[in-house]
Amino acid sequence: MANINSPSGLVPTRMIGGAPYSGGQSRYRVASATVLYQGDLCFQETAGTIGRHTASSTVPIIGVFNGCTYTDAAGELQWSNYKPAGFVATANVIDDPSVVFSVQADAAFPDADLFGNFDIVDGSPIGNNKTGTSNMSLGVSTGAVTATLPLKALDISGDPDNSDQAAAYANILVVIQNHVFGVKSAGLV
Repeated sequence: MANINSPSGLVPTRMIGGAPYSGGQSRYRVASATVLYQGDLCFQETAGTIGRHTASSTVPIIGVFNGCTYTDAAGELQWSNYKPAGFVATANVIDDPSVVFSVQADAAFPDADLFGNFDIVDGSPIGNNKTGTSNMSLGVSTGAVTATLPLKALDISGDPDNSDQAAAYANILVVIQNHVFGVKSAGLV
């Protein structure tokens, strides 16, 4: 069965070791100009804020954006999966380096690529302003042993709609490889 092409960034699924993900997250500040979508990888900026990770960046990852609060132009406090430009916000970030995420691959994903390190690929647009979800996916062609890549592939998801690894868009279980709280190891690709 063909996989469904529907990237949604990184979605927490469980912890390393099999324990369920408990929903833990931490608060971080986001600068006014930054745009973030639920499921985006975030990195630490020198101004005490977090930014959106982009492909080819080697800056360590702080975690995955999971919504924010900000005060809108009318002075009302808003909560959103999407952080629009123009507002200073407080972000919720899944920052535990032991969280396992599901992320869609942009091409067929062979078993030989498991335990390799990978970069992300941005969708166009980078996210959905209505749902607030990211269009970030795993770039299969970026697989390498490089320890500064942001993702390490662990397994193919058990998602019945997106587990055909012979076809593009399978969901892959990953951890953040280049995490600010602990880099994993070189990949096996």
